[in-house]
Amino acid sequence: MQRMSWKKRNREKRMDRGHLKTGGILAAFIAAVMVFTVMVQTEKRILTQYEKGVVYTAARAIPGGTLITEENWKSYFREQELDKTCIPDAALTNAAQAEGLAAVYDIDCGTLLTDGMFEPVNLILEGMREPVIAGLKAEDIFQVAGGILRSGDRIHIYSVGEDGTVLVWPGIYVQQVFDAAGNSIGNEDRTTAAQRINVYLDREEIPEFYAALDKGLLRAVKVVK
Repeated sequence: MQRMSWKKRNREKRMDRGHLKTGGILAAFIAAVMVFTVMVQTEKRILTQYEKGVVYTAARAIPGGTLITEENWKSYFREQELDKTCIPDAALTNAAQAEGLAAVYDIDCGTLLTDGMFEPVNLILEGMREPVIAGLKAEDIFQVAGGILRSGDRIHIYSVGEDGTVLVWPGIYVQQVFDAAGNSIGNEDRTTAAQRINVYLDREEIPEFYAALDKGLLRAVKVVK
């Protein structure tokens, strides 16, 4: 009887140890799950703090006056991800925002692009009843700043006559320039002299403009930005 009682007590002790061991494993598992959950939540909070956003930087230098179009924006713009906390409100975050804009000044390669670096071309035409593009030769208006004009430049056109020199067309926007062979000159080219120039004018101004050109009365100066 004593022997059986001893065996019974031994079996009970082993069962108790088994229960303790199982309980310990379960507790460790629960603790591990809790630690993992806390780590996941912490990681989520950290990632939220550093949420990414898309911006555009200059893929290469963008000369002042360059018109951004659907055809050329990919050669000038590079998509980049930044922490949203580092993105200024004025940053360009959609390529469509830039179409129809012209660079206000030279933009270096790698620069984070913002709204203030560009101006809408349609603003240039505001106030014109019927805007047209007028073409002329550089020598018609006294070589125009030595011929170094590019798309996006502004010029003041003066009339020289018996009454002196009079400003007739202020702040005329240069739409495009060409060399002697009629080839378009890109804004990246800093040396080729513009021989032919296209400018925006109102249609009603064209007769007066070309009449003055024929008489050799017009002179022009480049507006320095």
